[in-house]
Amino acid sequence: MSDFVAVTGATGHVGKALVERLLSQRVRVRAMGRQMERLAPLVLMGAEARAGDLTDVNFTAEAFRDAQAVFLMIPPHYTSPDMYAEQRRIATSLAQALKRSEVPFAVALSSVGASLHSGTGPIAGLHAFEEILKDIPSAAILVLRAAYFMENHLAAIPQIKSAGMMASAIGCDTQLPMVATRDIAAAAAVWLKEPAFKGYSVHEVLGPRDYTMCGTAAILGAAIGNPNLPFTELTYTELRDALTQGGISSSVADGFVEMQQAFNAGIVQGTYTRKPSNSSPTTLEEFARDVFAPAYYRQQPAASAQRQTAGARR
Repeated sequence: MSDFVAVTGATGHVGKALVERLLSQRVRVRAMGRQMERLAPLVLMGAEARAGDLTDVNFTAEAFRDAQAVFLMIPPHYTSPDMYAEQRRIATSLAQALKRSEVPFAVALSSVGASLHSGTGPIAGLHAFEEILKDIPSAAILVLRAAYFMENHLAAIPQIKSAGMMASAIGCDTQLPMVATRDIAAAAAVWLKEPAFKGYSVHEVLGPRDYTMCGTAAILGAAIGNPNLPFTELTYTELRDALTQGGISSSVADGFVEMQQAFNAGIVQGTYTRKPSNSSPTTLEEFARDVFAPAYYRQQPAASAQRQTAGARR
């Protein structure tokens, strides 16, 4: 009987929270990831695990087989020599696996701004993902367009510890919707537990309100006893150099630069209208208290923090 949910990206922020939530609701889960050792904690919680490469259609289709529903996402590959080609390979594989396995329902993770076909860095790759999913008439597809992850700020911790500041090429006063990944998981779980949606639809998960980067630094700083935590604006060249020096490929670095340019220009923010139905509850203050501060105190000081500037979605 098809009574389980398959979750791709199960070791990431959204995927892990989704697996945990579904298991807590007594839903059988098949957790999918790249490495079995990283899936092991989910197995201890009660999930079944499948480790493999999402670009392998045979692996993915077999992992999907007999599921009542699947959660689809494109995991980040920071060293990919061609970010957009990598995103398309994974998107195409997921779509082919969905068709081959004949799973009737899928919830797919996308991003605000994915209605735009270009000019938004990796978000444009999610636009292509959505277009590929539209061509699967055999499955009902529900797309979740999520805001900027609050968890992205966890990558700032090494820089705060080593340099005493946060830094990004996103402007100090740029307003961004920010969402806790646990809220994305909660939204996905509602649709996956007892799927009954039809056709193709898009739903946004925007967090409680928009935040500025300078305001974010103040909120996160306050949670670690430093309400005056400085925020430094990087030039786009500085951002790109920091990313590539940190081991990120030129293609991915260029994509993140373009995405932050789109944020600063308000292009992404112009693609949605906030309303109660697409706002989620967790505030940045709650995230700072529950997630950021504990992570900050667990981490040891680091010598470099280049990756924090990426704002990598996952």
